[in-house]
Amino acid sequence: MEMYQELTAGPAIFQMGVPAQETLPATLLARMRAQAVRAEVSAPAIYPDPRGELALRREIAAYLALARGIECAPSQIIVTAGFSGGLGLALRVLGLEQKKAWMEDPGFPFTRQGLALARLSVAPIPVDADGIDVDYGMKHAPDAALVVVTPGQQAPLGSTLSLVRRSRLLDWAAQSKAWVIEDDYLSELQLKGRATPALASLDRAGRVIHIGSFSKTVTPALRLGFVVAPAALASQFAEAAACLAPAPGPAVQRAMADFMREGHYLRHLRRTKRVYAAQGDALLKYLRARTANIALAGLAAVLQLTDGAPDLAIAREAARMGLAPTPLSLWYASNGPVRPGLLLGVATSPLKRIEASCDRLLQIIDRLT
Repeated sequence: MEMYQELTAGPAIFQMGVPAQETLPATLLARMRAQAVRAEVSAPAIYPDPRGELALRREIAAYLALARGIECAPSQIIVTAGFSGGLGLALRVLGLEQKKAWMEDPGFPFTRQGLALARLSVAPIPVDADGIDVDYGMKHAPDAALVVVTPGQQAPLGSTLSLVRRSRLLDWAAQSKAWVIEDDYLSELQLKGRATPALASLDRAGRVIHIGSFSKTVTPALRLGFVVAPAALASQFAEAAACLAPAPGPAVQRAMADFMREGHYLRHLRRTKRVYAAQGDALLKYLRARTANIALAGLAAVLQLTDGAPDLAIAREAARMGLAPTPLSLWYASNGPVRPGLLLGVATSPLKRIEASCDRLLQIIDRLT
C-alpha cells in the first residue's frame, strides 16, 4: 500500500499513469453523469446486470472493432473497476494458484504484486526493442500457465511486441494451453504513427483475455475498465462477476456510454493525442540538449541514470519540490538485474512548465549522483 500511495500521490509534474486534466471535457462529462444519476434514482429498484450496462458494453464492442481490431459480442465484455478489477476477475476465473506466470521485466509493479497475491509464481521475462522475449520464456519457463503482457506499448520501456513474437506467443499459448492476459493500458493512445491492433485481434485459439481501461484515456477517477473474455469463457466470467466482482454503479456506465455513442470519446482521444505529442516533443527536445540518455516510451520519457544511481532517493527528493518522476528500478523484479532511471509522464508535463521542471530535476540528479 505504501508503494501505491507513493506512486499515485499528486497530481504533480511528470506523474505517470494519469491523463492531463486540461484535455478532459469536464463540464460535458459532469452534465452527462448528472443526467445518468437522475435517471438511476428514478428507475425501478432492481439489481443491475453484474456484467455491466448493455449500452456501455455495446459501445465498447463497437470501439474495439474500429480501433483495436477485436471482433467480439457485448456478451463477452465485463465492465470492471479499472484494470486491477479486470485482472482480479481474470485470475479468479482462471484459478491458476501455484502455477507459473510470465511477467515482463521490467513490468508494472502492481501487476506483479497482484499475481503474487493470487498465489502464482512469477517468472520475470526480459524485454527488448521487440517486446517480451518469447523465446527466453519458452526456454526458462516452458511450463507457465499464464502470460501477462503489454504488447501495444510495453510498460514501461515503450516497445511494441513484434508481429513475429506475437505469432510465436499465440502459437505457444495454443499448444501449451496457457492463457495470455493482454493489458491494453493505453489503447490507441500512441503518439507516433498508428497504434498496432490488439494482440486479441490475432487470437484464433481463444487464449487471450483482453483488459482495457478508461483511466489513461479519460480519468482514473471513474474507476472504469473492461475485460473481453474468450467466447468459451464468457459465461464463467459472467458468473464470477455476479458472485464476486459486479460492475460499478450504472450511472457512471451510462454516462460513459453516452459519451462514446455521441462521438465525444473519439474526439477527445484525437485532441489528447495532439496535446501529448506536442508535450512529448518539447520534453525530449529540452532534455536531449542536456543528456543523451532520454527516450520516449509510450506516454513517458525514460531518463536512464548511471549504474548504481539512487533513482528512488532522487524521486523522493523531487517529490518534495512538486515533481513526481517514477523510479524505473521499482518496475524490475527483485531477483534480477536492475537499470536505474526515471520515468517522466508526458501527460502531466504542460508545455509552459517543462523547462523549469527539467532544470529542477537535473539539479537533483547532479546533487545525488
